[in-house]
Amino acid sequence: MIWRLPLATPSKVTYNGEHVNLTDYIKTVPDYPKPGILFRDITPLIADGAAFHGVIDMLAERYRGRGVTKIVGIEARGFIFATALAYALGVGFVPLRKPGKLPRATVAQFYALEYGVDSLEIHADDIHAGERVVLVDDLLATGGTVMAGVQLLQQLQAELVECSFVISLQDLGGEQRLQEAAIPYYTLCTF
Repeated sequence: MIWRLPLATPSKVTYNGEHVNLTDYIKTVPDYPKPGILFRDITPLIADGAAFHGVIDMLAERYRGRGVTKIVGIEARGFIFATALAYALGVGFVPLRKPGKLPRATVAQFYALEYGVDSLEIHADDIHAGERVVLVDDLLATGGTVMAGVQLLQQLQAELVECSFVISLQDLGGEQRLQEAAIPYYTLCTF
């Protein structure tokens, strides 16, 4: 199942009875990291206790009771949401890292970014066949990074419950790419 809010209706979370529009806490930075890119900055969202807490509560509610055994986070901003979500659910966290950052035997996958090429690695023994995992990142753009993560999890024979994002940049094609590959995903707000 795919769930996202339309652009005209910004996502709202509730924390201690306070309603928070997530899009109010996501700042647009033009021409970063290079000209022509509109960078969506989540640091104001995570700096605000009510907004951040509301995001984690909303994600935890979505995955509670679904047999999730691990939360997998994509370096680096995905770690912020993934670790908090793993804690809220009482399950383990597994990092997907850039090359050369993990000390034990790894499995690697290359992918294309909207502005370059990179790869992700995971410890070969951090996920076991049949484990039910949620793959978390802060943002879905072209889908290259998350597809690399999905491919790594498939190599390790994990059962992907869903890919989860705070933001989706709808015009960059990531949603369509996930839909075409029949990969379930969830996003809190769309730009």
